[in-house]
Amino acid sequence: MDGNESRHHAVPDDSKAPLLPISDSITVKSSHSLNSCIQSVFTLQNFFILLGPLLCAVICLCVKFDGPGSSGTATAATSRNMLGVLAWMFAWWLTEAVPMPITSMSPLFLFPLFGIASCDDVAEAYMDDVISLVLGSFILALAVEHYNIHRRLALNITLVFCGDPLNPPLLLLGICATTAFVSMWMHNVAAAVMMMPVATGILHRLPSGPTRSNEVTNFCKAVVLGVIYSASVGGMSTLTGTGVNLILVGMWRSYFPEADPISFSTWFFFGFPLALLIFFALWAILCLLYCRKSSGQALSAYLDKSHLRRELDLLGPMAFAEKMVLAVFSILILLWMTRSITDDTPGWGALFKGRAGDGTVSVMMATLLFIIPNKKQKGERLMDWNKCKKLPWNIVLLLGAGFAIANGVRSSGLADILSKALDFLEAAPYLAIAPIVCLISGTITEFTSNNATTTLVVPLLIQIAKTMHLHPLLLMVPGAIGAQFAFLLPTGTPSNIVGFTTGHIEIPDMIKTGLPLKIAGTLALSILMPTLGTLVFGTDKEVVHMTNGPFLHRHRI
Repeated sequence: MDGNESRHHAVPDDSKAPLLPISDSITVKSSHSLNSCIQSVFTLQNFFILLGPLLCAVICLCVKFDGPGSSGTATAATSRNMLGVLAWMFAWWLTEAVPMPITSMSPLFLFPLFGIASCDDVAEAYMDDVISLVLGSFILALAVEHYNIHRRLALNITLVFCGDPLNPPLLLLGICATTAFVSMWMHNVAAAVMMMPVATGILHRLPSGPTRSNEVTNFCKAVVLGVIYSASVGGMSTLTGTGVNLILVGMWRSYFPEADPISFSTWFFFGFPLALLIFFALWAILCLLYCRKSSGQALSAYLDKSHLRRELDLLGPMAFAEKMVLAVFSILILLWMTRSITDDTPGWGALFKGRAGDGTVSVMMATLLFIIPNKKQKGERLMDWNKCKKLPWNIVLLLGAGFAIANGVRSSGLADILSKALDFLEAAPYLAIAPIVCLISGTITEFTSNNATTTLVVPLLIQIAKTMHLHPLLLMVPGAIGAQFAFLLPTGTPSNIVGFTTGHIEIPDMIKTGLPLKIAGTLALSILMPTLGTLVFGTDKEVVHMTNGPFLHRHRI
């Protein structure tokens, strides 16, 4: 009995006993939970999320504007609210506190809540002719990518430029020219993504590692830098090459609906010569720094025409589907170029009394891709909607946000208030201020996206032009083009990141090449805008009307 009692009263198993008292364990767990909760709330990302609304609140509470804007319903409060919304949106854009496409949609709720514009008015900015132009051209670009047409085109053109014996500067010219040409007809980031595998495929033939000579290393740098910069330069020449050009055209039509719109052909007649000058400046800089003709002997053992021919043979003959996509794309380019030619030769657009735009034919030709069979399998078309899942909706939404902001800045009266602070610029000569405008845009764009820079800068430049009694395009175009001079840092544009991730280039290489290229681009733009720009855009006209009244008198330079 005593033994049983002793067994019943034995000390409990230590393995089952808690190491700490229950109350202490609960306290420790709750303390850890509280700490983790605090750490999850007080993060840098959450601070950036709050930064936008905080800046907006500070502006709405502390900033005071005197008097109403010049537009009919604009008030000082509306102008102040618009400034606060701008601070909110650009804080989120710059910090990427929330995804950029979501920030781009924020005017749809911010403008109505702050009394800037109705929901219907804001929504209209997200779908107009420029947006339809983007959608149609992106679908065609996806078709080109799907059928590998860009690779075939790149290899054929590069084969022509290779030279026999090998001429490295000529081969570099071929690679850069091909990239620039592809970028003319699709977004420059897509062109860089498409062409970089072609370029690195050529570079893979070269030796790597510590035994590689300086000539080979420098040629690799020249090719990668050439691809990323040629994509940016080529995109300047057409409306579809980059979203910046589309934002500029959309804002021009929004601010000046009574003025002649900037058509695809109009922009091409100015953008192509400008891009050509900058392109040859890029080639000269790369040849001078990295790609001397004397390096041909070191490269010829690894790189010749036989490699390119072998890559081309692997693609096989051009199929029916490829020929049809190329034909549709060529017809679209022809329609873009001939819709509006000159005042004496109006183009096919006159048949529809101005109702058809560049976006009209862009969507129409894209629609044909879903109708024409590809002759691979019965019932299959050149394109189907599954192939369109890679459509860059982020760019489409960013364009819409840019148009909405431009409308809001104007209708709220904020544009008029900002213009009053710029009266001191009235005495400045145009030839002095144009390079400064380009330099400011080119600096801002190194730290934020090209499109966001354009959206911020162009409305302000319109008011500066008003103050200086200049034709607005004389400042709008340098501001927009300057926003595409993102040549110094990898973060300047996604195209730069595409090249930086190859491992062939470093930041000093980008700065060494990008700085003289930025200077050359600024000089070319400053010379061409008051000369060729006057002929193409008609900047010598005496009066241009804004939506809220006469804008300017005769421009001066």
